[in-house]
Amino acid sequence: MSAPRVFFYVQHLLGIGHLARASRIASALAEDGFEVTVVTGGLPVSGFPGPDIKSVALPAVVASNAGFSGLADEHGKPVDEGFLHQRRDLLLQAFHAARPDIVIVEAFPFGRRQMRFELLPLLDTIATASPRPKLLTSVRDILQERTKPGRDEETVGLIKAHFDHVLVHGDPDFVTLPETFPLAAEIADKIIYTGLVAAPVPALPTDVFDIVVSAGGGAVGLDLVRSALEAARASSYRGRWCLITGPNLPEEDFVGLSNQTADNVTLVRFRKDFLSLLRGAELSISQAGYNTVCDVLQAQCRSILVPFTAGGETEQTVRATRLEELGLAVALPESGLNAAVLGDAMELSLSRPKPGSHKLDLNGAKRTAEIVRSLL
Repeated sequence: MSAPRVFFYVQHLLGIGHLARASRIASALAEDGFEVTVVTGGLPVSGFPGPDIKSVALPAVVASNAGFSGLADEHGKPVDEGFLHQRRDLLLQAFHAARPDIVIVEAFPFGRRQMRFELLPLLDTIATASPRPKLLTSVRDILQERTKPGRDEETVGLIKAHFDHVLVHGDPDFVTLPETFPLAAEIADKIIYTGLVAAPVPALPTDVFDIVVSAGGGAVGLDLVRSALEAARASSYRGRWCLITGPNLPEEDFVGLSNQTADNVTLVRFRKDFLSLLRGAELSISQAGYNTVCDVLQAQCRSILVPFTAGGETEQTVRATRLEELGLAVALPESGLNAAVLGDAMELSLSRPKPGSHKLDLNGAKRTAEIVRSLL
């Protein structure tokens, strides 16, 4: 009997968080015996989506600004109708070639409305396929607050018309979907919680840093890294620092930061052993993205979280505030961040013991694979 086939669509526009979470899930599906095809639509990122996974890369699009209000190609130029039509056709060709038993669409229709030009045709194609594959949407636990009237109703309509289930990658004891999606009760029969999608417990590091600063993909983390570098230079704390800018930080910014480093500071774009570094660190300083927070929780590391708020983003603020309430982090606002503010937060964090064991479910990748298998 052939392995069941999964067709997994993921589009990252600014950071790499969506791609990283989807890759962890795809790897768990592959380990469970599924044949997985991941379709990506953003700029390529080394190491993703991972081994043992078929990958189809559509012509890349990125967010044209931090507010996600437009699409641009890999060179930063606005995309035209011809480009979008080409992507749509390539996506549908990939679907037909994969002949999946299960289709998973990451974020949509709760997010990624910019991709309707290709996702609505995909939904229509799935609806008329014979046999029709199961259709699931894969969403993080905390959604972006909607401000435009009718958007939540539109999402509910698409879920009811097309999707079999909504996989919520969170622990309902931490946050539930109704807390950030007001109409969740209308699709309650389709919601399945998987637990948080974290990587396995990392090995102990071979290279130990006392403070690890990370900026996710790096596209919007310059102020955080710069403030951390200034704090390292000004602080009397002489432990070793590792500043990880992310691969998408512009080269001129990386060079500028490199010229300002101190003797106890290592500045890099990426570390494959990031999770291990967290396990050995005294303190993590980062934004409050889903994947980074899962990594910090898995490593049981002290944490300062500076949620990303540009363009009206609310998701990271909700996450950081909730973790601070649980005593698992110190949250700082992005506005007004500087070396002095960060230094005070460091002193507070380092005066506290490392977080002990918590009860948050971090086994979401494996649990997702189990859920998907049960749906066949």
